[in-house]
Amino acid sequence: MNPIAISTQSAHLTEEQFFMLCSDNKELRFERDKNKTIILMSPTGAFTGESHSEMNRQLANWNYQSKSGHVFDSSSGFTLPNGAMRAPDVAWITNKRWEKIPQKDKERFAHICPDFVIEVRSKTDTLKQQQEKMEEWIENGCRLGWLIDIENKTAYIYKPKRAVKKQFFKSALSGEEVLKGFELNLSEI
Repeated sequence: MNPIAISTQSAHLTEEQFFMLCSDNKELRFERDKNKTIILMSPTGAFTGESHSEMNRQLANWNYQSKSGHVFDSSSGFTLPNGAMRAPDVAWITNKRWEKIPQKDKERFAHICPDFVIEVRSKTDTLKQQQEKMEEWIENGCRLGWLIDIENKTAYIYKPKRAVKKQFFKSALSGEEVLKGFELNLSEI
């Protein structure tokens, strides 16, 4: 099922009201773009969910050893500087940046753009939609992002002020300077 977009510009939902809408409807997956359009997404299929879990596992195992940040799953929403609320499939934020967020904000859709995100293209996503989402992450301060297209066994690597790199699943993805020592083993996905 394709995501459903609901325009709410005339409703003027506050961040609090939007959070309550999401909280009252936990069975639904919400995002909100910079224009305040609410995006309803269907739950992922089992194959995609397993892929998300594997990526989270690999990142969490590395983070457990490095103790350098915090790992988040696709249920975690973040309010970006442009006003959008997005929930990446996988995210990571450095300890230093996360510790600056007030506890009350952490209990909501924290006002922070993750340092690192992974978005997985499912069968219902177009490549263009996912590429636009990745560009939004980078424009809002993400330092490294991976768009993973499982069906075509392709990864797209996003970094600020750099051209997007395309990589096939033949080799692992490197966390480079953002996630020093981390590699995502694509053969396990």
